[in-house]
Amino acid sequence: MAPPSTELLDPSNARILICDELAPAAMEVFAQAGFTPDIATGLSEDELCLKIKGYHAAIVRSATKITAKVLRAADELRVVGRAGVGVDNVDCEVATQEGIVVMNTPTGNTTTTGELAVALICSLSRHIVRADRRVQSGDWNKKGLLGSELTGKRLGVIGLGRIGRVVADRCMGLKMNVVAHDPYLESTGKSSPVDGVELVSLDELVESCDFITLHVPLMDSTRNLLNAERLGRTKPGVRIINAARGGLIDEAALLELLKSGHIAGAALDVLADEPPTKDHPLLGRDDVLITPHLGASSHEAQFNVAVDIAKQVGTFLSEGVAHNAINAPAVSAKTLGRIARYVTLGEKLGSFLAQRLEGPLRKLEVTLSGDLLNEAKEYLPLSILVGALRKSVGGVNYVNANLVAREHGVRLLEGAEGESYAYQNLIKVRASSQGGEHSHVACGTVFGRVPRLVRVDDLHLDLEPSGTVLITTHNDKPGVIGQLGSILGNSGINIRRMELGTGKDAESARASGFLCLDKTPDSATLQALRDLDTIESLHVVEL
Repeated sequence: MAPPSTELLDPSNARILICDELAPAAMEVFAQAGFTPDIATGLSEDELCLKIKGYHAAIVRSATKITAKVLRAADELRVVGRAGVGVDNVDCEVATQEGIVVMNTPTGNTTTTGELAVALICSLSRHIVRADRRVQSGDWNKKGLLGSELTGKRLGVIGLGRIGRVVADRCMGLKMNVVAHDPYLESTGKSSPVDGVELVSLDELVESCDFITLHVPLMDSTRNLLNAERLGRTKPGVRIINAARGGLIDEAALLELLKSGHIAGAALDVLADEPPTKDHPLLGRDDVLITPHLGASSHEAQFNVAVDIAKQVGTFLSEGVAHNAINAPAVSAKTLGRIARYVTLGEKLGSFLAQRLEGPLRKLEVTLSGDLLNEAKEYLPLSILVGALRKSVGGVNYVNANLVAREHGVRLLEGAEGESYAYQNLIKVRASSQGGEHSHVACGTVFGRVPRLVRVDDLHLDLEPSGTVLITTHNDKPGVIGQLGSILGNSGINIRRMELGTGKDAESARASGFLCLDKTPDSATLQALRDLDTIESLHVVEL
């Protein structure tokens, strides 16, 4: 599909499809601006693929999934608006490739979600739901419902972002002793943003707290953050609360520790698979409280996110400015359409280099070559910064990337136009760790519609930056690649593409390899590769 038109729209000609229920206030905002949206809720993927044709904007909450299939079926779509924070139900990568902006409403439900977590803490500590069920069934009996006071108890907040701060603030008002762990604040040495809340290591939090509440996004680095090993080290009688994202807790391990009595209770507003099956093992337990993803379900939050997304989508269609964009800067629709695939390339370059560094990222130096890229020189460096930060920092987008970078001590420098190595448009990025003692360079361009890596350090190559890439430094002699292929093959891993070269190390008999794999090797396979005498170093990069 060609990128959608970038021409600004008169409200009377704009077609907006609302795919999930929104507060009526959204329709009032649209009407005041001259827009007349259509409403079609509860559509299946195939039904939405047919319905979406001809629409310039789609607005969803959490029920409707905007998949790659839907995005590619859309012939006029310019923007997907998510009335809420998480965009798990939108394929943002494909949207960017197709030149479609994805925007969310990051602040509308902060208070509501934080207050729900507090309500779960209170309900769990005093067996409120269990007691209500007993009385409703006709049993006026408080045996087995002995609860715990919150005053003086130690609460561990994992993730001290907007919602985590609300929880910390409210629980200090309940006279709880609140500590927090935030890996991003920890990595930069920043002090706690909430007075009275001490920052501690994740290990200390897990081992010392009476209550643990999660407020981090679901990413590769946070999936099963509370795994079997960490849950096993929790304080006996601990209570676990998750009103953030399903998948942050190993539910099987949680169940076993609930059965043993080590964990006194769990309150979950989210599950790894939603809705749960009727035979889900956590359902029906007296020590587990489960709510149907109520985090943003309050009158105030639904009003706020509905109004916010209506204003943002209307502004984008009529003025071309993308506020709170997840996958694009606040740039005109015309410019976005022209640079969309270079935005994807920038994210890939940033992510690639951040994962290659052996120490924390401290500096990105960006050089753009070519008329098209220099036309967008105010925006493309942001894509590189976002890609570099997203693997370690949750919630980074084009609106907050510069602020997050400053908070984490990452500098973004933009260089003058450099050599393009005969490419019409080229992005060159150098990433450095603290003090610049460790750095890597990567260059990329777009061939047709496909982003490509064309240089890594001193090696010129042609590599699509996607999926799992295994990077090796190895002895430049016959049989090495065969050894790698044999170990990977025995693990059921296929090499999709491979680039090899010696760069400036040809005389020292060292070579580099870039192997694109169809899946990520497990730890045992990686160790087997590292144990080869011919392998000097080995890195896995996920793109």
